[in-house]
Amino acid sequence: MSDIKYKKGEKGSRPWGEWEVIDTGDRFIVKKITVNPGEILSLQKHNYRSEHWIIAGGEAEVTIDGTVFKAGRDKAFYIPVKSWHRIRNCGSDKMIFIEVQTGDILDEGDIERKEDVYGRV
Repeated sequence: MSDIKYKKGEKGSRPWGEWEVIDTGDRFIVKKITVNPGEILSLQKHNYRSEHWIIAGGEAEVTIDGTVFKAGRDKAFYIPVKSWHRIRNCGSDKMIFIEVQTGDILDEGDIERKEDVYGRV
């Protein structure tokens, strides 16, 4: 595990879009994640945290342990610890989702990638 800890207001960009930390607390982090049209996040899992995703805008394709769901605004998903998951923007506008991470270890070091179109595996 790394010692990278998220702080409220922190932002970052990725090849697929951008993220912003909305809030942090004891054993939780809330992020707003924006995915550009046609982009996809890596197929990944976490050993120490679960995630809750709420689609806030746009059209998403969510994969959790091999099951694919199409989703629009107000659809929510729970991703348990150690579940392989990813999200893709399948619309023509930016897709926004809110991610709530919960667990004992909440940092960038808890990402295991299986597939990634940007070569980060």
